[in-house]
Amino acid sequence: MNCERCQELIPEGENYSHRGKTLCEDCYIGAMQPPKTCDVAAVYSAKTHRDALGLKGTDGLTDLQKDIYNYIQAQGKVTKQELIDYFKLPAWELDNQFSILRHCELVKGQKEGENIYLVCF
Repeated sequence: MNCERCQELIPEGENYSHRGKTLCEDCYIGAMQPPKTCDVAAVYSAKTHRDALGLKGTDGLTDLQKDIYNYIQAQGKVTKQELIDYFKLPAWELDNQFSILRHCELVKGQKEGENIYLVCF
């Protein structure tokens, strides 16, 4: 059977049920403990870790995280829906990637009128 969230094949007996959906272990953990975008401890930890390793800018990020950051930087500001459409990501996956970029203080949310945009720090 396949995970209803990420569509990956789940080995027999390694499936989890959450809110009526059959999930793999990774998606189950993500559903039970989603990353918190505004998490002071996570920001401190990410900054300390990156500083200790001498990482600057997009150093140490995955290719997807770099692509998201570069796209936002090139556009100036984007909505989450624009990123979902452009990168063809499910909303939960974009939220995960945005949390990491936020913890590294590379990208943040900015409200303008009724809209929330993602912008570079």
